[in-house]
Amino acid sequence: MPPRTMVPSAALGAVTPAGCRMRTLAWLGIASLCLGAAWAVPAKEERRKAEKPKADLALYENLDLDNYDLTLDNYGEILDLSNYEELYDYGDLAPKIEVGTLAPRPKDPAALPDLGTTAETPKLQPPTTAGPVRPAPVPPQAPGLPSCLLCLCIGTSVYCDDADLEHIPPLPPETTYLYARFNRIGAIRASDFTGLKKLKRIDLTSNFISWADVDAFRLLPSLQELILPENRLTALPELPRSIVRLDARLNRIPSTGLRPEAFRDLKQLQFLHLSDNQLEYIPVPLPESLRSLHLQNNNIQTMHEDTFCDSQDHSQIRRALEDIRLDGNPINLSLFPNAYFCLPRLPTGHFF
Repeated sequence: MPPRTMVPSAALGAVTPAGCRMRTLAWLGIASLCLGAAWAVPAKEERRKAEKPKADLALYENLDLDNYDLTLDNYGEILDLSNYEELYDYGDLAPKIEVGTLAPRPKDPAALPDLGTTAETPKLQPPTTAGPVRPAPVPPQAPGLPSCLLCLCIGTSVYCDDADLEHIPPLPPETTYLYARFNRIGAIRASDFTGLKKLKRIDLTSNFISWADVDAFRLLPSLQELILPENRLTALPELPRSIVRLDARLNRIPSTGLRPEAFRDLKQLQFLHLSDNQLEYIPVPLPESLRSLHLQNNNIQTMHEDTFCDSQDHSQIRRALEDIRLDGNPINLSLFPNAYFCLPRLPTGHFF
């Protein structure tokens, strides 16, 4: 058995004065580092806060405000709105609502409703014996004023479109143009336009007009345009000699609904549109002033050689009549070759 080696006790647990000094210095160094770090954080934050206004001021000074122009063209380049909602979170600003099952009890018990009593039902007052209450009287109106209450009057024009009218309203004496389209007017009376010596245009498109008095338009000395399409007329009244345009398309007018030689004396008539009716023949004679004749979609089956041209005068030329429409009729236009020699253009229709 070998002999044991003895270790001095000073080497195991004894602490020398030099070791104590070293340990103390180490602890002091660690403590100073901690204190320095703790003091450095507030100082750094204060420096950052102090430098931020300077940086913002420098950035603001670098902006060229004289040439700064924000328009709709460069708005998307200057402001990026694609991530606008991601940059700002407003969740903390939303009011918090507590959901419960009972309403909070008021602090004042007197504010609680008394469930033992019910509100008294109000009693109806007995009717008085003084008689019914009459509406306020309507003040008297000046002549010509009713149409301007129902319609729109601008200058000498009266607009009564889509006003749910069942008859022509009284018109101001100075009326020049009347528009009463898209109503429910069923008839035209001779008294509707009495005294309207300046009336130039009447437009009654799309009504329910089934008849008109014979003298409804004849006594209007200035009437130039009579527009009556999309109605239920079965006859045309007598027209004034001043008429320039007659439009009675989309009605139910047969040839018997036209007076004999109804258009002979209308020396200013230029546009005669009677398409989509029930005519059996072309109305003759036609005035030399006529420029446009629309008779398509009727029941015309034949015509005379003198319908458009004078068969006895082969030198006749009707330069004005350039627009004739007979399409949609059961007539073969090729059967009447001598009826068009005076026309600048052949009629539109079937040649077979």
